[in-house]
Amino acid sequence: MVVTARPSYSRIRTTLLALRARADVELQLVVAASALLDQYGDVSKFIERDGFVISARVFMLIEGESNLTSAKTTGIGLVELTTVFDNLKPDVVVTIADRYETIATAIAAAYMNIPLAHVQGGEVTGSIDEKVRHAVTKLADVHFVSTPLARERVVRMGELPERVHITGCPSIDIAAEVLAAPALDFDPYVKYGGVGHAPSLATGYVVVMQHPVTTESSQARQQVVETLEATSQLNLPVLWFWPNVDAGSNETSQAIRVFREQGRAERFHFFKNMGSVDFLRLLCQSRCLIGNSSVAIRECSFLGVPTVDIGSRQGGRECAGNVLHVAHQRDEILAAIRTQIAAGRHPSSTLYGDGQTGGRIAALLATLTFSIEKKLPY
Repeated sequence: MVVTARPSYSRIRTTLLALRARADVELQLVVAASALLDQYGDVSKFIERDGFVISARVFMLIEGESNLTSAKTTGIGLVELTTVFDNLKPDVVVTIADRYETIATAIAAAYMNIPLAHVQGGEVTGSIDEKVRHAVTKLADVHFVSTPLARERVVRMGELPERVHITGCPSIDIAAEVLAAPALDFDPYVKYGGVGHAPSLATGYVVVMQHPVTTESSQARQQVVETLEATSQLNLPVLWFWPNVDAGSNETSQAIRVFREQGRAERFHFFKNMGSVDFLRLLCQSRCLIGNSSVAIRECSFLGVPTVDIGSRQGGRECAGNVLHVAHQRDEILAAIRTQIAAGRHPSSTLYGDGQTGGRIAALLATLTFSIEKKLPY
């Protein structure tokens, strides 16, 4: 199993727990790229806190957060992960979603004749992720997809139907755990630090998670300024999470720092990362989630959290009724936030899973017969 970024661990955590509980599976966990770096929340700390042993660490990230450094990081990842796989000699490699580190994992496994399992294929979004996701699908030998429509797309791409399994999304398992006990039972300022003011959360708050769009990286600064301006007009605390390590994240981060230095962030607090259960509890108790993270589409649909999805990053992804889509325009963003706050909670949706995905994937990994032979059907 290869975990390369902050969202990857939350996406696969319950599968890891289920695999660890099985006597017929040996789990080897590889942690790489931004998942090892403090400025992106150092996910490895959360992994070890959950009791997992990390079999290998792969430092592969080139700083710069640009299209150039993303391409070079992919190349370094391919080289380094090849060595790791040669040392560990896994029977199957599992890769998650659609980041550039994911395609490095897929290429390394494919060329080493190691069966590859892909989680979350067959979905549609914006940015470079769209190309990466479908390329990994064609490199993978077995597919664990979240929805029936995702399965249909993967089969239409020429994958054998018997190798495409509708499992749901593992992150919904954590959302189900949180929905069963949703109380915010910790102080986020005390437990996770961060920077900025610490406004009282007693009367409600909103959460922002906005990442740069890799195909629009030159616009990243202005795009996040629009969101800063919109949320600054709310009479509520704003809990803002730092962006992923993608092309344009330097510009996104700089815009946030300028906003803070101008003294305009009195009701804002900024976090790097949180444990996955704590993060979803924070979301579950929020008045609205704002930005362009897939957590708005996936986990928040199950939790019923009102969300405002900004821009093209999630364009085309299947959505439940909790999502409003808007452009990068401050007045439109503000109006949508107010609409969602006024509407309140939405019904829980099982679009992306029922909370039992981790066990399903673990059982399939333990019992499937894998093959690396593939041909495009005529």
